[in-house]
Amino acid sequence: MARTLSFDPIAEARRQWLAHWGAEATPSMVAVTSLMRAQQIVMARLNELLEPFDLTFPRYEALMLLHYSRKGQLPLGKISDRLQVHRASVTNVIDKLAASGYVERVGHGEDRRTVLGRITPAGRRAARRATRSLNAARFGMAPLDDRACDELYAALTPLRQGAGDYELAGG
Repeated sequence: MARTLSFDPIAEARRQWLAHWGAEATPSMVAVTSLMRAQQIVMARLNELLEPFDLTFPRYEALMLLHYSRKGQLPLGKISDRLQVHRASVTNVIDKLAASGYVERVGHGEDRRTVLGRITPAGRRAARRATRSLNAARFGMAPLDDRACDELYAALTPLRQGAGDYELAGG
C-alpha cells in the first residue's frame, strides 16, 4: 500500500491546473481525478471484503445476476449486456466462478452456439454470505452516510444516462 501523503494530491493537481491552464476544465479535471481515485479505494475495499469467499467484485456482480435471474442461468452474452462489460471479460469471470464451484457452464438447449452460466447451490450460498458481508460493511462506502450515497448516485445518473447506459421508459 502507498504511504499516506501530507497533502491532498488532487488539490495540488487543481492548483497546478489553474496555474498552467487557467480555469478551463479545472472542475471537470478534479471531478474525474477524484472519481477515479474513489473507484480505486472502493474497489480495493470490496475485493478485500470478498476475498474470504474467493470472489472479486466483478465475480460477485455476475454471481448476483445469476442468483436473481428467474432460472438461475443466463446466456453469457446477456450477462455481458447487463453488466455492461466486454464479452471476453464475462468469459473470464464465469471461468473463475466455475473454478470456485459457484457456476457451471452449460449449453443452451435450443441454440448450440449459446453458452449459459448457471449458478450452483454453492454459488447461491456464497452469494448470500458475501452479500451479508458487503451489507455489514455498507459496501465500503464509509465515511459516506446513506444521504451522501443517494446524492452521489443522483449526481452520477445524468452522466450515465448521457452515455447511453440505459433508456428511460417513455423517453
